[in-house]
Amino acid sequence: MTRASTGHTAEEDQGGLRTALAGLTTRGRSFLAAGVAAAICAYVLGQGDLLRVGLLLAVLPLVCATVLQRTRYRVSGSRRLSPGRVPAGSEARVHLRMDNVSRLPTGLLMLQDKVPYVLGPRPRFVLDRVEAGGRREVSYRVRSDLRGRYPLGPLQLRLTDPFGMCELTRSFSTYDTLTVIPRVEALPPVRLTGEAKGYGDGRQRSLALAGEDDIIPRGYRYGDDLRRVHWRLTARYGELMVRREEQPQRSRCTVLLDTRGIAFQGAGPDSAFEWAVSGTASTLVHMLERGFSVRLLTDTGTSVPGEGADGFAGASQESADAAGMMMDTLAVIDHSDGTGLSRAYDVLRGGNEGLLIAFLGDLDEEQATVLGKMRQRSGGAVAFLLDSESWVREPTEVPGPLDGSVDRLRMLREAGWTAVMVPRGASLAALWQEADRQRTHVASTGTTAGGGGV
Repeated sequence: MTRASTGHTAEEDQGGLRTALAGLTTRGRSFLAAGVAAAICAYVLGQGDLLRVGLLLAVLPLVCATVLQRTRYRVSGSRRLSPGRVPAGSEARVHLRMDNVSRLPTGLLMLQDKVPYVLGPRPRFVLDRVEAGGRREVSYRVRSDLRGRYPLGPLQLRLTDPFGMCELTRSFSTYDTLTVIPRVEALPPVRLTGEAKGYGDGRQRSLALAGEDDIIPRGYRYGDDLRRVHWRLTARYGELMVRREEQPQRSRCTVLLDTRGIAFQGAGPDSAFEWAVSGTASTLVHMLERGFSVRLLTDTGTSVPGEGADGFAGASQESADAAGMMMDTLAVIDHSDGTGLSRAYDVLRGGNEGLLIAFLGDLDEEQATVLGKMRQRSGGAVAFLLDSESWVREPTEVPGPLDGSVDRLRMLREAGWTAVMVPRGASLAALWQEADRQRTHVASTGTTAGGGGV
């Protein structure tokens, strides 16, 4: 994905002596101070030659500042990101282009782009003389281990005279935004209970409900296929009647992300919450690729802006845009102030939600009970339970989940969830396969103790 900013024009305009003096460099100020001091000494000592030297030293930076201030360069700049959306830990390249749109060549230009500190040091470039109508292109790389949306810009030009006495800064007004999305891990294809059967891996064929007039046989319309004519009803009503047709109906999948601040401990790219966000992103992309209608849900009951009632449809031309919208949402998602999952349950209890996949933090008995009720509203449910305390313990401490997390895991399995404990630094692909093995084992034994049929 490439995104380009609109080029704007930076033009130096005339200024007064105060503006010119403000642009003096250390060298220019030193020359000015030395010239004034030499002139004073020459006046006191009565040395004419020293006075001429002092005047030369004092006038040179003032002349350079005035000439530079009155020189009118017309320069346009543009920025292009490649790509504009990048996973955490990956690099993006920023391309800068400067065009001299005036009839005069420029002097020495110092180009600087403003970037947040999390993306790395501020890039600076020195551009030699740019001829009239010429252009210069430079690029730099940015990288962040943290999700987010980071502004790039505004672009700044620093003009300097040949002697380095004065330096003036001109800024462009536009900026671009780099979106750092969560890391996405490729998941192996497994068969999960709750998927609809039929053509493809996650869809079924059913009677079309897309049009209200297709619910029952209707009268023939110009352009209808004659093979759809219902001859028995045609004979009954005395006019051509058309059968209702079959159309694909997508399976649905809801991915629940627990964002409660009290459910996670620690911070940074290796924290339990960041693992949950990355797991949610990987699951959303995987289910979209399998043709599901996917919906992202949080504990606050909110989802992605612009998302339909059944979520975003996969395996279509819009699937890439849908994935991009959900990744943009996850790029800036943060902890919520909520204490429970009841709002998410209120959204789910409207009917059968198909497959439900949840990434959960620390749970108490009440929230485990709410999740048990959610299971009744879904065709299948898979939970990845993170014990955040184990993620913040020192490596020298004894690994393994705490007793409270084990009890919550047991409660979820007894409620019918396929529940998997997530140890520190675990691979989602391995846990994905573990969930499939757990479901297969429960289905083959037909037991519910310690595990649910998912």
